[in-house]
Order: sequence, then structure tokens, then C-alpha cells
Amino acid sequence: MIEFKETQRFTQWWLWLILLGSWGAMVFALFMDPPKTLGSQLIVGILTISLPTFFWQMRLITRITTEGIYVRFIPFHFKEQFYSWDSIESAQVRTYDPLSEYGGWGIKYGFNGQGKVYNIAGDQGLQLVFKSGEKLLIGTQKPVEIQAAVRL
Repeated sequence: MIEFKETQRFTQWWLWLILLGSWGAMVFALFMDPPKTLGSQLIVGILTISLPTFFWQMRLITRITTEGIYVRFIPFHFKEQFYSWDSIESAQVRTYDPLSEYGGWGIKYGFNGQGKVYNIAGDQGLQLVFKSGEKLLIGTQKPVEIQAAVRL
């Protein structure tokens, strides 16, 4: 039984401004000085289209069930990552600084032993500490709802 589900995407206006600005600059440069060979044209065309498409496809899906926590960061995870309740020592929502603690958003490893993070936006996350001592922070835009679904 699913007790919590959240799907997050990169929706920050400033990120899309940078991506679309870069894309526009590439298209303008190609228009002004197009590649001379068909192979070069194909490569540049694919790269030009793929950058915004890559970011548009990215999403972080978090599910909490009676069995545990499932996380999938598309397109990096081909299947959900599963963390059973038995393997988790503690799980608490906390505020964090994405830049100073983890170096930004995405899939990152923290500085000074903070462990791994999966995040898309914001500064709220579900901090998991495993019985093995490892740590994982899962970013969320729904801190109250995700904390209510935690079984520990």
C-alpha cells in the first residue's frame, strides 16, 4: 500500500532560462556558420536538441509504502532504489543547504560525511540514516506529508 508518493521535476525558471539561452546561442551559431559535413550537422543537431530534452525528462520519484522507501531519479536509475524499514535507523525531515552541503542539485555526494543526496529543488529533505552508518537525503517539496508517512 502506497502511503506517500511525490514526483518532482526541474521547474526553476532560472535553470530553464540558462538552458534555453544556451540552446538559442547554439542555434544562432549554427545558423551563422553551419557545419560543412553531413556527419557534423547530425552530431551538432542531436546535441542541440538533446540538452533541453534531457532536463525535461529528468524527474525524482519517491514512494513510501509499508515495506519501505522507493526512489528513482530518471534517467539515471533504470529501476527504483529500495530501502527497507529494517535497514533504516532513523528518518527525519530536515532543512539543508544544497550548495554548501552537497554542491547543488541532482545526485551528489555530500561534503564532510553527509552521504548521498537525490534532489531536484528546494531545501527540504528526508534524511535517512541506515543501520550500516550510511546516509541518504531525499529532497522533497512535501515535508509535512513525507514525515507523516515515515514508519520510524
